[in-house]
Amino acid sequence: MSEKLLLIDGHSILNRAFYGLPDLTNSEGKHTGAVYGFLNILFRILEEEKPQYLTVAFDLHAPTFRHKIYDAYKGTRKPMPEELREQVPLIKEMLGAMNVNIVTLEGYEADDILGTLARRSEEKGMDVTILSGDRDLLQLATDKVMIRLPRTVRGKTTIEDFHTEQVIEKYQMTPPQIIDLKALMGDSSDNIPGIPGVGEKTATKIIGQFGTIENAHDHLEEIKPNRAKESLRDHYDMAQLSKTLATINTDSPVEFSYEQAELKDFYTKEALALCRQLEFKNLLSRFDTEAVQEEQEIREFFACGDLAGCEALFQKAETQESAGFSLITENGQVFGAGLALNTEEIYYIPVEGLITQAYLCTKAGELFKKTRVCALDIKAILKYVKVEDSADIFDAGVAAYLLNPLKSSYTYEDMAKEYLNGRLLPAREELLGKMTWEKAWQEGAEGLSAAACYMAYTALACCEPMCEALKNADMWKVYTQIELPLIFTLDSMEKWGICVKGEELKSYGEKLNVRIAELEKLIWQQAGEEFNINSPKQMGVILFEKMGIKGGKKTKTGYSTAADILEKLAPEYPIIRDILEYRQLAKLKSTYADGLANVIAEDGRIHSTFNQTITATGRISSTDPNLQNIPVRMELGRLIRKVFVPEEGYVFLDADYSQIELRVLAHMSGDEKLIQAYREAQDIHRLTASQVFHVPFDEVTALQRRNAKAVNFGIVYGISSFGLSQDLSITRKEAADYIEKYFETYPKIKGFLDGLVEQAKEHGYVSTMAGRRRPVPELKSSNFMQRSFGERVAMNSPIQGTAADIIKIAMNRVYRRLKEEGLKSRLVLQVHDELLIETYKEETEEVSRILEEEMKGAAHLSVELEVDMHQGNNWYEAK
Repeated sequence: MSEKLLLIDGHSILNRAFYGLPDLTNSEGKHTGAVYGFLNILFRILEEEKPQYLTVAFDLHAPTFRHKIYDAYKGTRKPMPEELREQVPLIKEMLGAMNVNIVTLEGYEADDILGTLARRSEEKGMDVTILSGDRDLLQLATDKVMIRLPRTVRGKTTIEDFHTEQVIEKYQMTPPQIIDLKALMGDSSDNIPGIPGVGEKTATKIIGQFGTIENAHDHLEEIKPNRAKESLRDHYDMAQLSKTLATINTDSPVEFSYEQAELKDFYTKEALALCRQLEFKNLLSRFDTEAVQEEQEIREFFACGDLAGCEALFQKAETQESAGFSLITENGQVFGAGLALNTEEIYYIPVEGLITQAYLCTKAGELFKKTRVCALDIKAILKYVKVEDSADIFDAGVAAYLLNPLKSSYTYEDMAKEYLNGRLLPAREELLGKMTWEKAWQEGAEGLSAAACYMAYTALACCEPMCEALKNADMWKVYTQIELPLIFTLDSMEKWGICVKGEELKSYGEKLNVRIAELEKLIWQQAGEEFNINSPKQMGVILFEKMGIKGGKKTKTGYSTAADILEKLAPEYPIIRDILEYRQLAKLKSTYADGLANVIAEDGRIHSTFNQTITATGRISSTDPNLQNIPVRMELGRLIRKVFVPEEGYVFLDADYSQIELRVLAHMSGDEKLIQAYREAQDIHRLTASQVFHVPFDEVTALQRRNAKAVNFGIVYGISSFGLSQDLSITRKEAADYIEKYFETYPKIKGFLDGLVEQAKEHGYVSTMAGRRRPVPELKSSNFMQRSFGERVAMNSPIQGTAADIIKIAMNRVYRRLKEEGLKSRLVLQVHDELLIETYKEETEEVSRILEEEMKGAAHLSVELEVDMHQGNNWYEAK
């Protein structure tokens, strides 16, 4: 069997990874997505090809022969995006660390290097595989040289393979004729001008008929269509130049050593360090244990598996000023704990023998009473350990979230790297791979004890530097007065849950089924045939081809039937209105009628999880299930709230802030007109309509008020004229006029919002009234759309974030009052600006007063906070 050389077109694959996959950044703000994508493609190809030799070729930044000629004809080429440019040295550094042979040659492109090395190796009898996103390289395909072209569609990469036979089969021409094809049609991405008016279809036909551009030129009169004939006659010099540019040099003077290209061990200490720095956690498991341990700071841990030792250990921990603690849990079961007495004495306590789950949780509860306990996620521990809300705690996960709210997760190894002077600790994935905690416990995996200890150690060691960082960032009050108390508030809500009537939920699902079936028949009747309404492809054909509805948008996979496209057409076409309703009801059925039925616990209640470290603005989110997304737009959707009921002897009290974000905007901007309007308790949307549209207050129409409302709330979210035009189905110019008139009406708001953008550009972040920071790295992007998004973020984050802070303060105050006054009533749900209290009937008046006082008193603004309150025997009635 022949030896094999794998050649990779470095810039091409990096470019493909950059555009084909989501962008990633590490905690230092470095763009890393293209590098990560490149490595994943590399590993996949290596597993498939199993070559003996590997080389990656890169272009140099110096202009090549092709660049100079192309620029003379076409002008300046499109520059590489900065986010991609900064990843070029990163991928080279990573490949160098992995012992991968890299080749460049001044004055020559990577194509020329690849072509030369492929020919040399083929002459030596070797098999060659070239990986590139550039179809120009198909000219190099032979029976011994295979070209592999990755294609990324919707985040998934597939690869097309070409020897000579496959090139002929797909393009109806030989590999060398690809050069002539490019000479005619050109390719701006490869700096090949081509000739005017000849596209791929015509070029393919000409080369298929005449073989080469020279032969085609010799038979000009036979060429059809006339436009192509005239173009080749008038621009034959350009065609010849393009052929020169398209021809890959297979005899470049590149120096090459097969010894250097021989495949070596990739998983070096240097590569590991870079993987950690770039935060490629999914790649860490590829490194062997020894390499991992050599690079990491390995700490010595102790095990405590007997009852007497455990008693002594907890007794000693209670005398410490602070102790680090972790609890290893999964699916309601506790498997062990990590306990750090200080940064040198860290113990693992397994659940085994006399050390039962109940014993361990009881001892942990006593520890919380005696000393400050530092943990990565206190709320997760509260599910198993009874802790008073007066306990002295440090939650490293919440602190890390405040210090950088843009991350998707907050792991102990990331915290150690960032707050413990760059210390490298092994991640859970390195210690246990993809094993669950339960499986690791069952198999006695060593990594389980290490993970538990690292978690306890990191929480304790990070306490001081994180607290210092919070104080330096002026977020100490946000942390101690809002976020730490919120842990106990959310824990209480999760434990109480909310009661659901299973039979009514089933009945609701049946009602949906009836209406869904009605709509299905109605849609088929209007279409004139039955089809799969859930198939976008079939629906697109029915609507835009068979029925001839204008306004369809065709994509590579068929017509788009996205909601935004259908909503524009709905007013004119009943079938589209019915399709949109069908979709909404089908989602209601699957997500709520069926989905909620699957998560009702044995106590008849749904216990959602409330997340406080997810959103960048500070808002709380709800998962498993998401109770914050119960539909409100359509009556049949709202009806699902009827299945949420209070316990016997209780009622629901629902309190909702009225226009809190607009009130925050009035206060933060200091706009006198908006402040005065609220102080006079005027209809803010009617007033805005009156002033923007220059009509008397009493003569404002319903449509004008609706449009003004869209502008009011749109301003809060940094809406653009395009966004507003979409929302109101008006022209972009009309929308721009609305926004301009709005800012004329409330002049200080424009200055306030512009000031937020300037603050974000200068400092890199914006802040809420309470001091919560939201970084805005998008403002530094070279991409216009990203910068525009950054400007909207800078404008709306302080407003949304302040509203989020206020509702959190209100939640904490209400929770504390209900508890302090010994009431049976309890806070069970928070949905954005709304609080739902399961209220003991005899306490209704008292709880109403508490809600009013605590929600209004959560912030002191220049306009009063207003609360709408309703009572009901189910959530629907209360809302």
